Formats: sequence, C-alpha cells, structure tokens
Amino acid sequence: MKHLLLALCLLTAAPALAQVPAPAPPQSKPILLLGGTLHVGNGTVVPDAAVAFDKGRITYAGAQSGLTADRAAYEVIDVKGQEIYPGLILPNSTLGLAEVEAVRATVDSREVGDFNPNVRSLIAYNTDSDILPTVRTNGVLLAQVTPRGGLLSGQSSVVQLDAWNWQDAQVRADDGLHLNWPPMVIKLSPAEDAVAVEKREKARQEQLRQLESLLTEARAYREQPAGRRENLRLTSLAGLFDGSKTLFIHADYGKEILEAVRMARRLGVANVTVVGARDAWMMLDFLKQNDVAVVLSRIHALPRRDGDDYDLPYRLPSLLQQAGVRFCLDYEGGQETSGSRNLAFIAGTAAGFGLTKEQALEAVTLSPARILGIEKDYGTLEAGKSATLVVSRGDLLDMRTNDVTRAFIDGRALHLDTKQTYLRDKFKGKYGLR
Repeated sequence: MKHLLLALCLLTAAPALAQVPAPAPPQSKPILLLGGTLHVGNGTVVPDAAVAFDKGRITYAGAQSGLTADRAAYEVIDVKGQEIYPGLILPNSTLGLAEVEAVRATVDSREVGDFNPNVRSLIAYNTDSDILPTVRTNGVLLAQVTPRGGLLSGQSSVVQLDAWNWQDAQVRADDGLHLNWPPMVIKLSPAEDAVAVEKREKARQEQLRQLESLLTEARAYREQPAGRRENLRLTSLAGLFDGSKTLFIHADYGKEILEAVRMARRLGVANVTVVGARDAWMMLDFLKQNDVAVVLSRIHALPRRDGDDYDLPYRLPSLLQQAGVRFCLDYEGGQETSGSRNLAFIAGTAAGFGLTKEQALEAVTLSPARILGIEKDYGTLEAGKSATLVVSRGDLLDMRTNDVTRAFIDGRALHLDTKQTYLRDKFKGKYGLR
C-alpha cells in the first residue's frame, strides 16, 4: 500500500507538460504555408512553394507564383528555407498496442490461440500512449496497428496518431488480415535426428492443412444465402475474397513466399501483400508477375547468409524499385514500438543505397498509402487530399538534419511536446544551457 501511494503521489505531482499532449482542435481558419520546398510524395519537388488548406483539406499545393487566392484570407506561416513533406505512414506496427515491451501488462498486441481472424487490433489501440508524441515529432502521422502472434493474428487498422479514442483515430478500419506463414523446417543442429525433423515437418503440414480448410470454409460461407447463422470467424475472412481486405502474409524465406502466395491465389484471395520479405531479391519476377506488394522489414540488418553481400539488406529497396515491384518500408523488429520513430531514417538508408531521395520518401508516404488503401486522402500533398503534413528545417530522411517544426493531421496543428522535450528543457535550465 505504501508503494502504491508513493506511485500515485509521483503521478499527480508530474507537471502537465510531461504528459501526453491533448489532441489538437479542428482547423478553425484557412492556413497558408509559404516559401518552403514542397516534396509532393510522388517524386515531384517544388521550390518556393505554397500549400494552402482549409477545413482539413488541401486547396492548393504548388509553386507560390501559381497561387491566385487572396492571401489576406489565410493565416500565413512563413516556412522559407524549410521542407514540406506528406505525413509519413508506418505499416505493420504495434504502436498503441504496446507501451513498455518488457512489461507484459502494458502489451496488448496478441491473442491466445493460432486462428484469430475475428480479433480487431483497432479496439485495443491506446490513444494515450506516451510513445505516440515521440513518433509524431519525427514525421510519422499515420500507422497501421497490427496484431501479433499465432498463425492468423487478426485484423489490422489504419489510424491517425492524434485522437481522443480509437473511434476518432480510425482512418480505415479492418483493412486486412495478418497471416504468419509457418517457417520452413530445417535441421536445427547436427545433434538433431531425422525423427525430430520429421515430427516438426508433420506439425507444419498440419498447420497448413488447417489454414487451407479454414479459408476454403470461409469462401463457401460467403456464398451462403442471407439469413444464415453468423459465424464471426468466417465473416471476418469474407473480405479476402471480394478484395475489400488484404491478406498480409508475414514470410521471409523465398520458398515460404512462393508457397504462401500460391496457396492464397489458389484459394481465391484477391489482394496479397508479403510482409518481411527479406528474400524478395530472389523472387522479383514472381512478385511482379503475381502483382504482389511487399512491406519490407528490417533493412537495418545483417545479411541472412554468409555468402550475401554486406549491403544486401540496404540495397533491397532499390532492387524492388528497379524490378517494378510495389513496396513500402516498415520498422518491424527489436524495439519496434519505440523505435518506429526512426522510420524516416530507414528510408534515408535506402536513399543511400540505390534509391533517390524522392523514391525513398515515396516508400514511406504514397507507397504505403496505396498498399493500405488510403491513397485517396493520404500519401501525397495535392489539392483535395487531407492536409496531413510536416515541416522540417532540414532533410526529414537524414537523422543529422531532421528537425520537425510543424505538423498537421487533417489540418489540425499538432502539439510537438513530448516527455523527452520536457526533460531536455528541464535540465537545460538546471545547467544554464540554451
């Protein structure tokens, strides 16, 4: 009891600025950003640009010389010398589902059991997470919150990162289902005998049989007449066959990708995206021919095999780009929740190993918007789209110059205070620094 009272005292004594900032209010007046360099998100760069938006939608984005509207009607913000970017989009993330990854009670990213297609990550999304403000300060403004665990983990949803609750946060609810493809069975050590290997292979084949049976049953259930008794598991899978949901297959090895995509196509799944895909460089023609998109994970990694080039993970985005395979970047891996603030720098690495800067930017803006089905409103800065954007004093993709000065979601000006900035300012004051 004594420790509980002490904890409560510490929490109530914490200054307001150290807490998660309240969501920004709706845009109340037209805003005009003038003089910055506009990165549209589709490869176009406009120097000395103007971006105007009202009621959360962009009304003009282009050269300042082409702006014909009366500037007196806007709140004009001078961003000369700065860079204007679309808000970055983070796919395949546990943001808002996990707070302190080492503390089990703060992790709500997985459900028990192997087959949970009816699980919805959206309703577990925590808009009060202390991590969200730190991610926004590096330009990440939207995320696909994704369940983990089991064979069929459940359904992900796309959210914007400044909201009172999950209902306000949702951008696209239940956009897809996530399948963790059973890994290939290989001999784990010289001491493992053939019987043990065969036993694991039989277990894997049984998982695949159950998966195929479930998907086959879901397709047949979808074709049943109205008035049938509802089955939540089968109902949640129906969207895979009419294209309203995407099947996100988490697989890395080439053989796994091959058999997973072939099974999905054979069973009539309309939209397939491979997540992880570290062996995608072996499957370029296959991915292109089958129109399979890739959410590329962990390019800040060592090569998988001794014979691979040292820079293969860094070059993989450019190999996909050259082959014409649709792809985007994520930040899955160790400390993926807190580390997701570094998404921009993942793209920066790709720009240093074959992609142009604008291609790298597209891999974290327009490309994920297309893969997640939200490109109508997000991903680029064009008239008619959502005013979801960031302004940086330097290159957003370069960790040395990234300095976000302003951020807007649907035209709402975000607070960029975080616990880290509060502590920085606090101790600067203590030591007389500016």
